[in-house]
Amino acid sequence: PSAGEICAFKIHGQELPFEAVVLNKTSGEGRLRAKSPIDCELQKEYTFIIQAYDCGAGPRETAWKKSHKAVVHIQVKDINEFAPTFKEPAYRAVVTEGKIYDSILQVEAVDEDCSPQYSQICNYEIVTTDVPFAIDRNGNIRNTEKLSYDKQHQYEILVTAYDCGQKPAAQDTLVQVDVKPVCKPGWQDWTKRIEYQPGSGSVPLFPSIHLETCDGAVSSIQITTELQTNYIGKGCDRETYSERSLQKLCGASSGIIDLLPSPSAATNWTAGLLVDSSEMIFKFDGRQGAKIPDGIVPKNLTDQFTITMWMKHGPSPGVRAEKETILCNSDKTEMNRHHYALYVHNCRLVFLLRKDFDQADTFRPAEFHWKLDQICDKEWHYYVINVEFPIVTLYMDGATYEPYLVTNDWPIHPSHIAMQLTVGACWQGGEVTKPRFAQFFHGSLASLTIRPGKMESQKVISCLQACKEGLDINSLESLGQGIKYHFNPSQSVLVMEGDDIGNINRALQKVSYINSRQFPTAGVRRLRVSSKVQ
Repeated sequence: PSAGEICAFKIHGQELPFEAVVLNKTSGEGRLRAKSPIDCELQKEYTFIIQAYDCGAGPRETAWKKSHKAVVHIQVKDINEFAPTFKEPAYRAVVTEGKIYDSILQVEAVDEDCSPQYSQICNYEIVTTDVPFAIDRNGNIRNTEKLSYDKQHQYEILVTAYDCGQKPAAQDTLVQVDVKPVCKPGWQDWTKRIEYQPGSGSVPLFPSIHLETCDGAVSSIQITTELQTNYIGKGCDRETYSERSLQKLCGASSGIIDLLPSPSAATNWTAGLLVDSSEMIFKFDGRQGAKIPDGIVPKNLTDQFTITMWMKHGPSPGVRAEKETILCNSDKTEMNRHHYALYVHNCRLVFLLRKDFDQADTFRPAEFHWKLDQICDKEWHYYVINVEFPIVTLYMDGATYEPYLVTNDWPIHPSHIAMQLTVGACWQGGEVTKPRFAQFFHGSLASLTIRPGKMESQKVISCLQACKEGLDINSLESLGQGIKYHFNPSQSVLVMEGDDIGNINRALQKVSYINSRQFPTAGVRRLRVSSKVQ
């Protein structure tokens, strides 16, 4: 009687987590169920064969009758058990200031759920508020405004991700965005102001300076460092001794005659002149001159003599055609002959020397002209005129200049007219109804001296005009290969050239300032560094 009943269902397949049980033998109804928990993430689907057996054979299975084979296909339905996780715990990017980026970087999260709905990341979101960044569905982060290095060097933002079941990430990821300043070529790490203590010797001006070239290849660099001290005293810090003391210090030969001494009972001819801040500097405004008493300077200067002076002179407005007299020896009365004179004319320095007829009766060199920019640059310069007739040499700030023009003239005929030596203007004793000063000087003069019968050596001239402050190079021997350098005579300008940035940086770090005076003039010294980079 049991042959018409269903006794069992059998599943064919290796270690399947399913079993089939009979619920009703008569109706043949059965149930397919899982023997253990099913995990979609381990296996999404199963396919196996099932057969039914009847009860006709009694207890011996071999005699059971089997049904045809039925195929069972099982799909495992996913539940949203996993939260998204980011591939990296933190992300970092560097951006240049002032740019809007389409994408600064991309963050990426994954989800271990097995179904598309729960395993796909549908959305990313920036958790940090008030930051100038946005993120799209693919995790690309961009900036919403131009970033400024000065405003903020670095941003830290937290980002989360959502799967398509809207489950958020278990842990946010940190995104760090560093803002890089726009590279500007130029000198870095130098200070605008340096304090110099008297007696501190040679002090480096730019101990940690270096050149930023923004990865540009450099083939040559030229740097000019200029110490601008022209508004201090006579152009820089010098010894404030009197001219006579300074001459002694520098080993100048004796017999010097000071034509512009400080006013005193013995030297009263400078009393009426305008005096600049320091007593040693005389200012001429085109209206005054000084007569030097007879007997101060010998009448016969011989063929060898020296004139020295400090002069500060600019282009004279409206009097370009006028001669401006510095020193003049002319007829006191009756006539208007100039025996010797030093004057400025149209920004040229001219020295006139007319020999007497009894010395020679031939055409002789009489006027010596120098054309120099410094004569009209409104700065202090030191001039030495060395006369060794018929040769006249000019030294300006220690450098030698030959005249660009020498004109000849006849000697002056002998006469018994007395001569008048003047400073700042020329005495016109004749050819006018009333003798008077003419050809006035516009500018400043100091330490105007004359030395008859003697010429000065280059060494003494250098000492007389030497600055007590200037630029210096610490340890010249360690300058490095391939650095060329050059100082001007007063060491206020230093030019350095090289082709290697490292060497040039090190060389400039050695450039220093030195002031050897015990009590230097207080105040500001301006420095100007100009560079040419190829």
